[in-house]
Amino acid sequence: MAKLVKIGMAGYGTVGKALVQVLKAKKKAIAEKYGLEFTLVTIFEYDGMLHAPKGLAIDAVAAAPNIRSLPEWQAGKMAGDEIEKQQFDIFVDMTPTNIKTAEPAITHFKRALLSGKHVVTSNKGPLMLFFDEVMSLAKKQGKQVMYEATVGSAIPVIHEAQSGLNGNPIIRIEAILNGTSNYILTRMATEMMDFEVALKEAQERGYAEADPTLDIGGHDAAGKLVILANTAMGLKKTINDVKTEGIEHITLDAIAMAEKEGFVIKHLGIADEHGNLEVRPKLVPKNSPMGAAITGSLNAYKFVTELAKDIIISGRGAGGMEAAAAVLSDMINVSK
Repeated sequence: MAKLVKIGMAGYGTVGKALVQVLKAKKKAIAEKYGLEFTLVTIFEYDGMLHAPKGLAIDAVAAAPNIRSLPEWQAGKMAGDEIEKQQFDIFVDMTPTNIKTAEPAITHFKRALLSGKHVVTSNKGPLMLFFDEVMSLAKKQGKQVMYEATVGSAIPVIHEAQSGLNGNPIIRIEAILNGTSNYILTRMATEMMDFEVALKEAQERGYAEADPTLDIGGHDAAGKLVILANTAMGLKKTINDVKTEGIEHITLDAIAMAEKEGFVIKHLGIADEHGNLEVRPKLVPKNSPMGAAITGSLNAYKFVTELAKDIIISGRGAGGMEAAAAVLSDMINVSK
């Protein structure tokens, strides 16, 4: 018989909806392979919650154009008041990232942990600002915080940083952390597009937000770098410790000059052995793995290790279904 695991989740946007679809589609497979039955009891949104103590009907939730139309919807019932009261095993946060204060997610994390719940998240805010505080509280409470989706989405880069390289210390990280910036720089280099034209194309294709500031300014990458470096290298940094420079000033002349010398320009996040963190445009040899293969919206992570030298992981680092896959993996690992 499958082990019942109750889930309370916050945020029903792109990732939240994708996770519900995955839970519906993979219910039988998860039970057969892992011996787990995930039961969704609550979906918290900004104006209320969908809640059934014994479990929501996943088919009805997945099919609903608007969850507020379902009979279990309770307007005005907010996560901040309800998390500690409710009985579920894992709090899953998929709300938008707040890079300034991490609210309301950081408060929700603390209330979940203090009330005996594990936390799984795709929200970078609490971990880019309060990584050490969150992890210390989780340890004190005997609970886990898992966050694969915050950095590489479905790319298992956090797993590798935590345990995949046991006994093989990571002494440096070089990473292409943001698909939007990488797409723009790739288009500028391959098609000789001006920055503004490449940005507009990225927006039209859904790779860039209407307000792309966090991506092209390097702030999204800086937050991811903090989380990855803290995990891989045992640091206690915040996003405020990252020297950050965007790609807005990159010109076609600079692209052409780099090309002439055998380089491409990449927006890299770097953490070194001294604990220095930076995100900025860098020259990368055109014929290197990071220069030649990591094009378009792909992400890549190079771990320079003490024993095995360079290890590179790459893949699609963004997307609703990709992030949902990472969240599901964390849910399974917590439950096991």
